[in-house]
Amino acid sequence: MSPNHRRRGLRSLAAAAAGLALTIVPYSAARASSTAATSSTTARVSAWSPAMTTGGPSFTDQTLRMVAHTSVAGSNLRITLSNRYSSTPLVVGAVDVAPQDSGATPVRGTTQNVRFGQSIPVTVPAGQEVVSDPVPITVTAGENLLVSLYLPGPTGTSTWHSDAFDTTYQASGDHTGDDTAAAFGTTSTSWYYLAGVDVVPATAKGTVVAFGDSITDGYHSSTGTYTRWPDFLARRLAAGPGPQQLSVVDAGIGGNRVLTDVPNLWQGVSALKRFGHDALGQPGVSDVILMEGINDIGNNAGPNGAPLTAQDLIDGYRALISQAHAAHVRIIGATLMPILGNGYYTPAAEELRQSVNQWIRTGGAFDGVVDFDATMRDLNNIAALNPVYDSGDHIHPNDLGMQAMANAVDLRLLRS
Repeated sequence: MSPNHRRRGLRSLAAAAAGLALTIVPYSAARASSTAATSSTTARVSAWSPAMTTGGPSFTDQTLRMVAHTSVAGSNLRITLSNRYSSTPLVVGAVDVAPQDSGATPVRGTTQNVRFGQSIPVTVPAGQEVVSDPVPITVTAGENLLVSLYLPGPTGTSTWHSDAFDTTYQASGDHTGDDTAAAFGTTSTSWYYLAGVDVVPATAKGTVVAFGDSITDGYHSSTGTYTRWPDFLARRLAAGPGPQQLSVVDAGIGGNRVLTDVPNLWQGVSALKRFGHDALGQPGVSDVILMEGINDIGNNAGPNGAPLTAQDLIDGYRALISQAHAAHVRIIGATLMPILGNGYYTPAAEELRQSVNQWIRTGGAFDGVVDFDATMRDLNNIAALNPVYDSGDHIHPNDLGMQAMANAVDLRLLRS
C-alpha cells in the first residue's frame, strides 16, 4: 500500500471515530427515494446501474477497476456499492473514480477519492448498500468512467453482475490511485459490488429503466461497444431534439424470470422480488420498459413448480404494474420476441408467447406498448427472428437487431 493510501486510511478512521454519518441503504428500501443528494431539494437521476445477483468470486488484497458508461450528463456524482446478495460484511479499503483514457488507464491527473460519510475505508453490512458522498466530477452522456475498488478481503462470495459485456481490470494489492494500467494484468467481463452511478443532471428530469432478461442485458452484443438496446435508446434520447430529458439504465439479467427464482444463482431472483429495488429504487425513476417472460416460457416454469400458463404470466405482469403505479411510475409493456430454432421453442411455447403478446398489446393494463415482436420477426415466418437481426442462436439479437429494438420505442411514450 502506498504512503498516500496509508495516510488516507488513518485520516478516515479518525473521522469515522468522530461519528460522521454514513448512508447505509437496506436492500428493501428504494435506493433513491429519488434523492438523498447534496440538499434535500436536489433531484438526481441514475446515470448507470446494473442489476446485481449472488454467486460471484471471492477477492483478497485486490483492486478492481470497472467501467461505468454514463447515459446522461450531470455533476456531483455518487457511487453505490452493493453487498445485497452477500452473507458477510464487505470491507472496501479505498475507492477512486476518474474518466477513462483507454483500457485501465484513467485520464492523467483526474482521479478523485470517493468517501462514504466523509470516511474511507467503509464497511458495507451484509444484505445492504452504501451510497457515497457527492464527488465533484462533471460527466457527459456516453462518457466512460473508471471506478476502482480496493478489497483487502477475503470478501467471500461477491455480489456481482456476471455478464457485463464490458471489461473489468484486476490488480494485486492497492492500486486505486494508479494513473497507469501497468499493475492491471488480469481482466474479466463482470462487475463486482459496483451497483450504480447517479448525478445531479444537467437537463434530464427522470430515469428510464429497461427491465428484463439477457436480451436487455445485451447478450451477444459486442463487448465494450455499448450496443445493447438500452444503450442505443440512451443515445436516441441524448441526440434530441432539444436538451436530454431522460437517462436510461439497464436492469437486465441473463436467464431471469418473471415468476420464479432461477436455480443458477447468478441469474437472479424473480422479477417479482427484484422489481422494487432494481427498477423502482432507481434515482429519479419515471418510466420502466418491461420485456421479460421468455425464460418462464422456455423453461415451462410456472408458480410452485407447476406448468406455466399464459394467465400465470399475465398475473405476474399485473403485479409489477401495480407496484409501478403505487410508486407513480409509468410502465411500458414490450412484447416477447420470436424463438423458432432456439432450444426454447415448442409449439406449446409458441402458443403461450402469442397469447401473452396478445394480452400485452390489447389488455390495456400497461401505460403503453412497444411491439418488439412485430419489429424483430421474420415476415416470412412470424415464429422466427428476422435473419438480419439474429445473432445466430435464434433468440438474441445482434448489434443491428439491438439498434432496431431501440428505434422501435416511441419516445412519446416516455415521461419527459
